[in-house]
Amino acid sequence: MITLVSQKEKPLTLIMDSPPPAPSPTLPPPPHHLLAEQYRNWLDLPRELMESILKKLSVIEILTSAQKVCLPWRDICNDPYMWRTLNMVDVQDSRNMPYDLEAEMCRQAVDLSCGQLVRIKVGRFCTDRLLEYITESSRGLRYLGLSWCEISETGFSEAVANIPLLEELELSYCSWTENFPEVVGRSCPHLKSLKLRREVYGGDHECDLSANAIAENMPGLVILHLVGNKLTDNGLLAILDGCPHLQTLILRNCRCVSPEGDVGRKCSERRKNLLLDYSNDHQEFDEMPEVDSGYHDYYDNDPENLGLA
Repeated sequence: MITLVSQKEKPLTLIMDSPPPAPSPTLPPPPHHLLAEQYRNWLDLPRELMESILKKLSVIEILTSAQKVCLPWRDICNDPYMWRTLNMVDVQDSRNMPYDLEAEMCRQAVDLSCGQLVRIKVGRFCTDRLLEYITESSRGLRYLGLSWCEISETGFSEAVANIPLLEELELSYCSWTENFPEVVGRSCPHLKSLKLRREVYGGDHECDLSANAIAENMPGLVILHLVGNKLTDNGLLAILDGCPHLQTLILRNCRCVSPEGDVGRKCSERRKNLLLDYSNDHQEFDEMPEVDSGYHDYYDNDPENLGLA
């Protein structure tokens, strides 16, 4: 900028102002996504998404940790919808918790379901009293899985009488008599899926008691999965005749059964999915399906889903 200065004794002179200082260099602003991450609030996530994330946690993790983080999380964790499916066996195997503490945690989870529990799988810590508590609190139960449980036949009979809508039953290493299907068939007329697993011993003798009991008392079966059963070809034929709706039959280490002759022919005629496997005494059942309610025929006769492909 030029300024004119007047003085009496001197002529006008031109005075040049000093130039403005150069602007100081500035850093470029951070990328937008970094700003978003810096100020992200996880509580702003949609409730449905947060529910999906919390459902990935185990029962014990939710009860002891997640629900104590903040009020929104506690609100989600107290929603009965979060407790419609309970798998306490995985918790038992991974944490080695005392049985009485596991039983107490199981009771808390059942209480939080507010009667909406539809699927539950429990392990060694389950007793007659706990099973009675579960079934009396959850009369709409559709799936029950028991593994290595010390439950009496009387306790089991009284428990299944409380859940007439039961559609899927899985029993692993539970030492009851071969006639227990009669109790289940009488109390649970809607049963569609039965999985039974027992230890396999070399000296086991042939026995069709359980097979005949299944054939006579469970006509609505769609899926039957037996591991280590002592049934013979005659017992298997009785099941095929007594369970006309049977679609999938999986036999593992049932050493008294042969796929030849009448068994193979009848399965072929009735288009049954039959799997016989003698290779592994410790083949486990599939994991408990995570469905919201009821029996959804999740196999859909797909050989890949059945492990037959």
